[in-house]
Order: sequence, then structure tokens, then C-alpha cells
Amino acid sequence: MTKDLTCGNPGSVLIKFTLPMFVGVIFQQLYNIADSVIAGHFVGEDALAAVGASYPITMIFMSIAIGFQSGCSVVISHFFGAKDYKAVKTCISTSLIMSLALSLMLTATGFAISTPLMKLVKTPANIFEDGQLYLNIYILGFGFVFLYNVTTGIFNSLGDSRTPLVFLIGSSVGNILLDLLLVIAFDMGVAGVAWATFIAQGIACILSLIVLLVRVRGIKSEQRPNLISFGAMKSISSIAVPSIFQMSFVSVGNMFVQSLVNSFGSSVIAGYSAAIKLNTFAVTSFSTMSNSVSSFTAQNLGGKMPERVTKGFSAGLKLGLSLAAVFFAIYFIFPKYVLGIFMDDDATALALKTGTEFLRIVSPFYFFVCTKVICDGVLKGSGCMLQFMLATFTDLLLRVVLAFVLSGFWGAVGIWRAWPVSWAIATVMSYLFYKKGSWKKGYYQ
Repeated sequence: MTKDLTCGNPGSVLIKFTLPMFVGVIFQQLYNIADSVIAGHFVGEDALAAVGASYPITMIFMSIAIGFQSGCSVVISHFFGAKDYKAVKTCISTSLIMSLALSLMLTATGFAISTPLMKLVKTPANIFEDGQLYLNIYILGFGFVFLYNVTTGIFNSLGDSRTPLVFLIGSSVGNILLDLLLVIAFDMGVAGVAWATFIAQGIACILSLIVLLVRVRGIKSEQRPNLISFGAMKSISSIAVPSIFQMSFVSVGNMFVQSLVNSFGSSVIAGYSAAIKLNTFAVTSFSTMSNSVSSFTAQNLGGKMPERVTKGFSAGLKLGLSLAAVFFAIYFIFPKYVLGIFMDDDATALALKTGTEFLRIVSPFYFFVCTKVICDGVLKGSGCMLQFMLATFTDLLLRVVLAFVLSGFWGAVGIWRAWPVSWAIATVMSYLFYKKGSWKKGYYQ
């Protein structure tokens, strides 16, 4: 099933397109969170810290997959909106071939540098072995993760946000059941958590790829598409490469922040690990809204209807800010309860205190980061990558620099205080870029 986002009321079309993606994020985060929950409750605080210590490194790999997904999705959305179905099919096959090659290269690289990366983030000795084990199993299954994200992006670019939801629900439920089986029944510890994700992602990847190929065969084009096109590679790379650099630099910045957090000991790492998973849940939800706005923008600019983009942006912003209010209320008022999802009764008071401080400092600023990423959705969807990267790099540099500076005054709390400042400044930049209106010209005009 494909969906033309250039027809109908912009607000209602965008909301209907986005809602399945939101539900999908909930299930996706469920199995991400499940790793930490089961590790923390059934293996111990050190296991929670081990999974958390490797988290910023795994996010580097995930960032590359998501960045590449952005490039594929924007380009395919543009041609789909322009009703150029030969180009749509050519870009899809080119995307899949490129993603397979890139994922294999990254898997080989990951195994070569996993140990140096764990040392770089100053992983404490008591959790180093488990942290590296988790990371290596993740890298082994990275090809599945990469291809799965790309197929999801392709479905979304065709206006279909429901099919990825089905696979996400199945993968999430399967991951949680496998977590429980391998960790509790077979007592595999951190390795069980990692293998559960590997298996669930692998099955979801293969099934989604099969369905996508069947779906693409059903798209009729007057001319025979090419299996691979250097023109399509250039178009995809023009969006994907800046997105990959942007997201990778953010992840590298998070590694430096993680190394700073690791210097405060395993209890602070455990508290931060739990809180950052909850924070990622919120920010990923906002980013999902951004991705839908990006596909909506690309399709409508491809159809030469920029006025619909403005209406879609307003609808997306209202929906996003409403969601930000929900996350703020839960995290700010009930931090100990949501952190309790990850920690058992034996968790140290310092771990709980760390997580609570983090959530109460950053959650009031969700309204800012939500506004930023929705503005970014329009910028990415139109190909305005320079403006998008300037705002995002400002956020990253400020967050990393301020984390090191402010931690000298307030310890770990100083690290958390870097988030609001960087978010606020970057949000102002993204909003001004959006208001300037250069995105209306469209990248491909």
C-alpha cells in the first residue's frame, strides 16, 4: 500500500501518516529499553552499566544507518510526489545495494575497533568485559539493523507508515520474549540480552525486505528502471552523507560525554544509562515527527506544492508539542517511578539520584528540541542540508564543551545542564532557517 501525501488536507494527511510511526517508535523503544530493564533487574546494576557503557558506541553505527535512511527516503519521496515511478524504482534498488555494501564494510570495521572504542570511553574494569561482549554481538547483527532501517525509510517515502509498524510490533514482542528466555531461563546474562536483539532484528529485516520487493514489483512504470544508477547514488548521497556526518558527529560527541560520565563510577553510569534511555525515547518520538514532516515536504515539493508544506509544518508542530508536554509531565513529576523500570531494589541511592537529576534538568526543554527537529524535517525534506547541519553541529559542540566545563563546577550535574543550553540555541537557529524560507525552492528544482 502506497500513499500520495500531495492530496487531501495537509494537517490530517500528515497526522494519519505519522500516527503509525509514533506507535512504531513506542514498540521500537520497548525492545531497546527491554535490554536495560532485564539486565538491571535479572543480572544486576553492573550489567545495566555494561549495556549503558556500550550504548553511545552502538549509536554511532545506528546513526550511520539512520543518516543513510534519510537520504533514501527524501530522494524517493521527491520522485514519488513527482509521479516519476521509473526513478522511484531505480532509487529503491540503488538504495538497497548501497546499504548492503556499506553495512558489510561497517561490520568489518566495527570488529576491528570495538576494543579501542570501549577504552576510549573509559569503561570501568568491572564492566568492561560484559560491555565489549554486548557491543561485539551488536556489531555482528548490524547488517540486519542497517537494511531494516533502510526498508522502513523506503516504505515511509511511499507514504506507507503502517507496514513498518507491523514489523516493529513483531520484532519488539519477539525481542522481549527472547530477552526473558535467554537471560532468565538460560542464564546467559548480558550475552542473552544482545543475542535476543540480534535474532529479533534479523527476522524483522528479512521479512520486511521480502514484502518491500513484492511491493515495488507492483509499482507500474512506463519505462524499465535501472538496477543501479550513479545518478541515483549521487542524489541519495547528497542527502545521506551530510545526514550521516551530522548523526555520527553527534554520536561521537555522546561518546565524549559518556567518557566523562564513566569517570564518576558505575553507579552514576547506571543512573545515567537508565535516564538516557528514557530521554532517547522522548527525543526519538520527536524525531519520528521530523521524519514524517521530511517525507511530506519532499513529496509536496516534488509535486511543486510548497504551500502544503507550511500547513503540514504547523500541524506537525502542534502534534509534537503536545507529545513534548506528555513526556515532560511524566519525567519531571514521576522520575523515580519511570527509573524504577530499570532498577531493582538493590540499586544504589546514587544511581537513582543521578537519573532523577538528569530527567528533571532536561525534560522542561523538550519543547525546544521538539520544535528544532520539526523545523529540521522541512530543511532535510527540501535538501537544505547546510542549514540543518549548522544548527545540529552547534547543538553538539555546545553540549560537549559545556559538559566538560560545567562538570568542573557541579560534577555530574554540570553535564546534565549542558543539554538545555545547547538545545535552546540550536532551536532558535533551526527556526530562523525555516522562517527564512529558502526550503521553498526545493533541492531538485
